[in-house]
Parts: sequence; C-alpha cells; structure tokens
Amino acid sequence: MNTAVKITVFTAALAASFGAAYGVGGAVGPVSVGSQPAAHAGHAAGTASAGAGLGSGRADSPAGGLQVSEAGYTLDLKTPRLDAGQQGELRFAIRDEAGRQVTAYQREHDKELHLILASRDQATYRHLHPAKADDGTWSTPVNLPAAGDYRVFADFTPAGKDAKNLILGADLAASGPYKPAEPPTSSRTATVDGYTVNLDGDLRPGAAAELKLNVTKGGRAVTDLQPYLGAYGHLVALRSGDLAYLHVHPNGEPGDGTTKPGPEISFTTTAPTTGTYRLFLDFQHNGTVRTAAFTVQARAAGADGGQQEPAGRSTDGHRH
Repeated sequence: MNTAVKITVFTAALAASFGAAYGVGGAVGPVSVGSQPAAHAGHAAGTASAGAGLGSGRADSPAGGLQVSEAGYTLDLKTPRLDAGQQGELRFAIRDEAGRQVTAYQREHDKELHLILASRDQATYRHLHPAKADDGTWSTPVNLPAAGDYRVFADFTPAGKDAKNLILGADLAASGPYKPAEPPTSSRTATVDGYTVNLDGDLRPGAAAELKLNVTKGGRAVTDLQPYLGAYGHLVALRSGDLAYLHVHPNGEPGDGTTKPGPEISFTTTAPTTGTYRLFLDFQHNGTVRTAAFTVQARAAGADGGQQEPAGRSTDGHRH
C-alpha cells in the first residue's frame, strides 16, 4: 500500500444502512488539492498500484474489493460462516491461477497482508493483521458482535518484480438473530476515548479532492501522533450499497522531513461515483490505536450549492 493515495472502492463502499464503527487495526501530513502527493512505499508520486480505484485519482478507476478473483489470484475463504457473539478463527488463503496457495508477498506498511472486515450495515469495522502459516494459510481470531452479512477484503501484493497490489473480497456470514443497525446521519465530527476528530473537505466523484482530519483531546491539538503501520493514520472509505472499498494513505509519512505528527492528517481522494460513503480513520496516540468514523455524501461540484452536509450527531469510534 502506498501514501500516494491508494483507495480501493475495502477498501471502499457502504451498505445501505450504517452504524457506529468497531475497529481493530490500521492507523493517518498535509497536501494541497491538485498538488502531487508524496511518494511512498516504493511507488512514484501521483501513481497508485492497480486495484486501488480511488487512489489512482482517475474517474474510470475500477472499484476495489468487489471481486473474489483478479489478475490470476483468488481469495479462498476457508471460513465462510461464524457464530455471532462467539470467538472464532477466520481462515483463508490466496491462490494463484494454478490453484496453489501463495506463500510469498511484498511487505507494505509493515505487513505482508492487510485484512479488512466490515458488516453490510456498516455497524462493524475491523482492520486485522492475520498470521500466515508455512503453507500460505492465513488465520486470525474474530468475534463478530452481531449476526448478519459481512464482507472480507484482502489487501496484498504478491512477491515478484512486476507484481501489482490487489484487493480481493468475499462474503462472510455470522449466524444468529439479526437486527440491522440504525443508519447514521451525515457526520463530520467523531469522538472516541476523549479524542475529537473533525473532518474538513468533500468527496467529489471523478475529481481529486483533499480531506483533512484534525485530532484534538480535551480541546487541545494532538501534535504527537505515533506512527502506525508506517504512517500517522490510515483511511478506508466504503460506498453505500455494494461495499466498494477505498483504501487511502496520507500524503506524506513519518521521517520525510515535512510531515508533522498531527494535529492535521491529510488525504487526497477521488470518489468513483456520487452517493453515501462511510469513512474510517485509524490513528495511534499514547500506544493505542483508535478508529473514528464519519458518514459523508459524494456530490458533483455545485450540486449542493457549495454547502457541506450538516454535522449531524457525533459518531463514537473504537479503541484497538
């Protein structure tokens, strides 16, 4: 994954209804709209690896995470069902076009593979880092809080000189009594563990735009965010209706000489379509990773008279 804005539309998409975020996982340097993002993780500035639909900044970029197979690789979900409210083990593998389980990956943002798990009603969000066995089987403990339909996204780059980043998705079911979460109103302020995160900027379909997130605690700016997975924060956007995945990384990285450790974290993004999106920001402070969640509308410039949607109610985040 690269700082140059990589969005995958698991990495991005939202269900028709949304809820407060539960998180376990990933973490979010300023840039001006229209400027080239800083280079990151071996990718040139202003480029994105294949599969990173929103990150490429192109209106015709494909949505990410909507396919179980792409470029000869397939996500083999060995655990298609779990019991809600109980600890279980999620197991899966990535297979090549010959059916063999892949065992060698490029390491990106400190991990060989990032796993995102989101419920269709967007009440649950997890950023997980599973363990890999020698035979290429990945596994991680999971406790899904409620019954219903979930989407699993595997974000990885196979080993190899010309390998490209891929985001594959598969459905996961949690058995038990099901009650969908209430859809949240549009929200640009999120609170979690005493931290307040404010979102400034708009998602624009087919056009690059800057999103700025400002982190405070007790009314004071947080200026000592800690690197997590090689960045001061990580942002995932999910589109309502199909859970298309957008995985964006901040413009800049720790140690580049220009990116400050807060309070502002900046991303450049391009929404693939108009619609409702759920945004999940992971950031680390005082040794703990927390997730702040927002609900925003992607509209064409001028469609809303230049007005942002109302702040709505604050959305609780989640501690990792």
